[in-house]
Amino acid sequence: MKLYSLTISEARNLLDRKEISVKDLVRSLYERVDAVEERVKAFVTITRDEAFKMAEEVEKEITEKTKVTGPLIGIPLAIKDNICTKGILTTCSSKILSNFISPYESTATSRLIEQGYVLIGKTNMDEFAMGSSTENSGFQVTRNPWNLERIPGGSSGGSASAVASDECIAALGSDTGGSIRQPAALCGVVGLKPTYGRVSRYGLVAFASSLDQIGPITKNVRDAVILMNIISGHDPLDSTSAPLPVPDFTAVLGQEIKGIKIGVPKEYFIEGMDREVEVSVKEAIKNLESLGAISVEVSLPHTGYAVATYYVLATSEASSNLARYDGMRYGLRVEGKDLVDTYMNTRANGFGAEVKRRIMLGTYALSSGYYEAYYRKAQQVRTLIKKDFEKAFQVVDVIVTPTSPTAAFKLGEKIADPLQMYLSDIFTISVNLAGVPGISIPCGFTSNNLPIGLQLIGRHFDEESILKVAYAYEQATEWHKRRPNL
Repeated sequence: MKLYSLTISEARNLLDRKEISVKDLVRSLYERVDAVEERVKAFVTITRDEAFKMAEEVEKEITEKTKVTGPLIGIPLAIKDNICTKGILTTCSSKILSNFISPYESTATSRLIEQGYVLIGKTNMDEFAMGSSTENSGFQVTRNPWNLERIPGGSSGGSASAVASDECIAALGSDTGGSIRQPAALCGVVGLKPTYGRVSRYGLVAFASSLDQIGPITKNVRDAVILMNIISGHDPLDSTSAPLPVPDFTAVLGQEIKGIKIGVPKEYFIEGMDREVEVSVKEAIKNLESLGAISVEVSLPHTGYAVATYYVLATSEASSNLARYDGMRYGLRVEGKDLVDTYMNTRANGFGAEVKRRIMLGTYALSSGYYEAYYRKAQQVRTLIKKDFEKAFQVVDVIVTPTSPTAAFKLGEKIADPLQMYLSDIFTISVNLAGVPGISIPCGFTSNNLPIGLQLIGRHFDEESILKVAYAYEQATEWHKRRPNL
């Protein structure tokens, strides 16, 4: 077995038995990066020197027994490039931040550092996390390792592609409207969006503050659980962080799911969904029933308004959050004849087309005369969507849906039609609007060998239920074991 193909738990076992060293593992991963990265283009920044330095420090701590061995010590991970890492470029894949070296560490990565992880690199993404295909990066287009002519999903496409192509053991991404789950589905890996407030957003560069959430992208459910145990928990540096105890998520792995009620929302099996996706998801539901789960049809009647609601709220928050990028304090600065001209030049040259589009949409929605008609109304519909989930969870434990209506589409296929691109997240957006947790796991492949994802949605702060069901399904199937041939 190639070391780069290991999962977190497999690598942990070999390291604990001293069959391999941390440097062996890091070296193997960079050999893999050197072999496939030119084709996949998953990384914006490769931190080779820092990784070997971290590996050396970790091995010293292990030898001197100054660090208690945990599940992540010496494990090489990739981090999405909108999560701050001290002393390392954090660009959000935008030219406006192309020279920004973060002076501080995010809470999520600080917790990884405490556990002794090794940073392999920062992954490519849609600029400022705005996109569903990772074609909106200011630097390069990431490709799907299953078919290099197709998109990996977005905005965490770099993280999902890096995990699927074995360029890292696992990765962190961020999810605003499906940006962890959708690329995980299209790349055939596991992606978990925790409940809003479960994982600190401190150090996550904001796109839409009421929707953004950091989460893991991994090769299997167990690895997602390992990362969740580490990055979850209250953080006084984040006012939206929930002051709730964090359960040991590993405790639910292996529990039977007999008697669990899974809701199947009729609104999610829509006209226009790829036939092979529908067949695979319905087959997965039958598989869950064979494991003892009870499927129940539920209704989420306001689902049809989710995309419109999301794009009013997310763009409004983006127009506010991105106002700070003006060339005055950090990042790109393009001089003009006066202060206003400098602002205009900097933003015109620094932001890409999709970011500009969303800033304009959000500014319009928040403007005088339109705020009540658009932003306020969208907030009211958001409440109705949240209540739909609350009502459904009165009768079921978990909701099951497709993650994406199609498998990965071809590069450039939807880039000229933003509305079609926005519909790529139609099944994931409601989860962010309601603030509930969701996970995508592999559940099949199309006839041309492209992965299909199954989405499991849970109650607020009940990641345990979706992880239990996801693990039971994963253990009963072989989909998660398949890897692209690069």
